[in-house]
Parts: sequence; structure tokens; C-alpha cells
Amino acid sequence: MSTVSTANGGISFWYADQGTPLPREPLPGDATADICIIGGGYTGLWTAYYLKKAVPFLNITVLEAKFCGYGASGRNGGWLYNGVAGRDRYAKLHGHEAAVRLQRSMNDTVSEVIRVADEEKIDADIHRGGVLEVACTPAQLARLKDFHSVEIAFGETDRTLHGARETAERVRVNGAIGSTWTPHGARLHPAKLVKGLADVVEALGVTIHESTPVTEIKPKHAVTPYGTVRAPYILRCTEGFTAGLKGEKRTWLPMNSSMIVTEPLPESLWETIGWNGRETLGDMAHAYMYAQRTADDRIALGGRGVPYRYGSATDNDGRTQPATIEALRDLLVRLFPTTAGTRIAHAWSGVLGVPRDWCATVTLDRSTGLGWAGGYVGSGVATTNLAARTLRDLIQQDSGQGGPTELTALPWANHKVRRWEPEPLRWLGVQSMYAAYRAADRRELTSPRAGTDPIAKIADRLAGRG
Repeated sequence: MSTVSTANGGISFWYADQGTPLPREPLPGDATADICIIGGGYTGLWTAYYLKKAVPFLNITVLEAKFCGYGASGRNGGWLYNGVAGRDRYAKLHGHEAAVRLQRSMNDTVSEVIRVADEEKIDADIHRGGVLEVACTPAQLARLKDFHSVEIAFGETDRTLHGARETAERVRVNGAIGSTWTPHGARLHPAKLVKGLADVVEALGVTIHESTPVTEIKPKHAVTPYGTVRAPYILRCTEGFTAGLKGEKRTWLPMNSSMIVTEPLPESLWETIGWNGRETLGDMAHAYMYAQRTADDRIALGGRGVPYRYGSATDNDGRTQPATIEALRDLLVRLFPTTAGTRIAHAWSGVLGVPRDWCATVTLDRSTGLGWAGGYVGSGVATTNLAARTLRDLIQQDSGQGGPTELTALPWANHKVRRWEPEPLRWLGVQSMYAAYRAADRRELTSPRAGTDPIAKIADRLAGRG
């Protein structure tokens, strides 16, 4: 099917749907603040929100290179769910109970985001339908059952396991032979959430400067082409764009993810698909997909296209390759055959931050006042909120305005991660890893074996996850 009529890039469909926000003024020159936050996405805005709510007299400045929500916060799949990158590793490092505390905090975070959106009157098309993850091959089903058991072991006792018939009663995914569902998830409109949050933060008295790229972060200094902001605390909240900062090229890898969205589907087509609960939908493939039924009855579906650009480069306003659009459309039709004649209205890409050990972290260096949060590996819609509240508590503890809290004791606080390999090893490693995952998925589609394909296990070891 031709992609000529498909809008490509333009940041994302979410902005085509809403329009980009009116620009805020750039930094007019040197300035001072109590706290300077680099990055106007979910992490930076949630951090500003909770700090200002806790201590209203704080002078907080947010510096954003483009506009608030330009990055992953305005391009993601709209999955507000309880996944957190690195939980299993934290269990190995700090013990099972520490990881359970982290997971319970993430479960509660889904409700916290919904609570704040309601309280602050942010209409982000939130619908709490939970998260349904399906298996379509024997190997996927074996992984799904293992995954389900592990989640229960980490305290998610309200999770349920379904066979083929029960899965079809929720969503009729072609070939689905099982699924697992958790109530700790909701669908939302990413751009509506980030735009609403930016407006709320600004109304609280936080200063936001857009079109203000930060070129270097130093203790008590955020350097921009227009001037330097000096503050006791400088917080880096730049996720997939971190590699563009001086000295941060190998800190987090900007992993690329791509999405497509259909035109609104007629009721007759929805009758063949179901999906009346509007669950967020994922699968157990190695190169996994994520999808939602939007408020205006489209299917938005994402997955890995070109996973990584050489030298940690980022995309051009979300534009993605035609081959990636075709691959995602083929996946859509394989999952939902009745969509075969449906037009793909929009396609786009974005980057997410991946640490070398695939563990999300929240850190405050008390000797320098430098802090950061991120490395969410694609689970940032909810995790950013928990990270922001943790940063708030770390700063209040450091400044003498509070003591240790349950959040500062979570195992991801002040976790140290080694840097990524230099090029070309970084590029070769990521390309090889995803080539292996795709090969494993292809083999599993035609194999009666219940075990994970050995190629995927090699990829896990290559990634540092095995």
C-alpha cells in the first residue's frame, strides 16, 4: 500500500491533532533561580510541579530547546502504565523486597497521574482500561506465562491470565492464544497531557523559556546561547536528547521508536475487533509492539523502526522511513486483518533514553547540586511522575526542608550506570541486537516450539539484559 497520502513527521500525530502550542519567550539573558530544570517534557514539568507545590516560594526556571513536549513526551504511544525499566536488576542488587517497593510505587503512580490531571482539569483523553499483553505463538505464550508469574511475585496480585477465548472477548487479535491483563494502566493523549501540565506549571509561577537549547551543564550553571542560568540545583531532564549535551554523548543511548495511526475506523470495523474496554495493547514479541484505541476511534500502533542512528543522532521533527511505515502497517494488518483497506493517516518517530544496564534512575549529587532522572527505556509516561516526586524529595532532603522518605529509599535512587561503548561499537551492537530480535520473532512465528528462540537469548546477552 502506498504511503503517499500518509503525513510523515511534523513532530507527531498528537500535534497534528491538537496543533503545536504558542511559543514561549526564550531566555533573555543571564538569570538566577533556586532550581533550574533542563528539559520541558514530562520529567521536567512534573518535577517543577511537585517542587512548586511543596515549596511555593521557590524560584524555578525550566529551559526547553524547542517547545514543551517536543520530544518523547509529545510522541509516545499514550501508555500510562506501571512498567519500570530495571526492576529485575534492582531485585538482584538490593533484594526482592526493595524491588517490590519500587513496583508498588509504580502501581500507585498510575492513579497519581490520573488524580492530578483531574484535580488540575487537564483533559488528556484518559481512560483507565488497564494493559492487555497478548501472545500469538507458542514461544510467546511461554514467555507470557513466565511474565505473568513474575509480576504476581512482585506484588501485582490483581493481574489476571486469559486463554484464547477470554482474550478475544476483550480484543480480537488475530492468532492470539493467550494474554495477561493488569488494571494498572490507562490510555491517554500524550500532547494534551504535556500541554496541560506546562500550562498548570506556568500558572503556579514557574518560569518556562522555550527555544532555549542548553549546550552545557556545570555545577550551579546551565549554559545557553542566550545566557547562563545560575542556580544551586541544576536538574537534567532530557531523556533521549541527553547525548546532545557536552560530555554526555555516551550517557544514555537515544533509541528510536516509530508509530503509525489510522484514520478513524467505522463502527462496523470495530465490531470485528472488539476493544470496547480500550485497554492499552502490547505483545510478547522480542521486537514488541504497543497500541491504543484513541478517543476518536483510531488505532495508534508503534514499534522499533530504525532503532539507532550512528553517533547518537536524533530524528528530524519525527520523520520516519517509508520502509518503517510499511512494516508497521503490515504488523497492524497481521494483528487486525479487517484493517487491510484502512488508510494510515500519520507516521512519526521519536527517541527514548536507554542506559547501558537498561535501568531507569533518579540521582542528586549532593556535592555539586547536579541532578537527573531518566533512562526510562520507553516506559516514561508514568515513570516520569514517580521520578519527579523522587527528585523533589531528594532536593528537600538535601536542602534541609525534609528528611528521608519512602521514595528516596527506593532502589533506583542514586543508582550508578556505566557509559555506553564508543562508536562504532555502539552502532554495531544495537544494530546486531535488533537484527537478532527480528530474526527470532520470524522463526518463532513458524515454530511449534514453546521455548524462546536461542537467537533472542544471544541478543539479550549482547544488550546486557541476559
